[in-house]
Amino acid sequence: MTNYQTLQQQVIALLGDESDTIANLANISSLLFMELDQINWAGFYLYKDDELVLGPFQGKPACIRIPIGKGVCGTSAKSLTVQRVANVHSFPGHIACDAASNSEIVVPLVVNGELFGVLDIDAPIENRFSEEDEMGLVEIAFILTQQIERFKQ
Repeated sequence: MTNYQTLQQQVIALLGDESDTIANLANISSLLFMELDQINWAGFYLYKDDELVLGPFQGKPACIRIPIGKGVCGTSAKSLTVQRVANVHSFPGHIACDAASNSEIVVPLVVNGELFGVLDIDAPIENRFSEEDEMGLVEIAFILTQQIERFKQ
């Protein structure tokens, strides 16, 4: 079981006063990939030109572009809601970037009231992500978006 309070403190420490968003996203994806058990992908898709474009991540190569409203990531981006999917194969319109992934959680990143991108984490087992994971990852996303807002003004 993940100690999200400790993980959130690690995120805050890693971010520090660093203003480079890509560097921060790279470090956070690495931290999540290292610290979360039973996952096979952790990273970010960034909102550009009305689609999601692959950003910093850890794991196997991934889909580069995802249309808004398509798949788990695109659904999260369009609705600005967390998508916690126990079995991705039963998700309508699921985009299988990695056939080994069986469950997924996607947290939208909203900066200054607008979609910035999504945090996406995949797992090779079904029903990997709990309500506790969702709450912990939402808080990490909030810490991250606060950092981006701080330096984008």
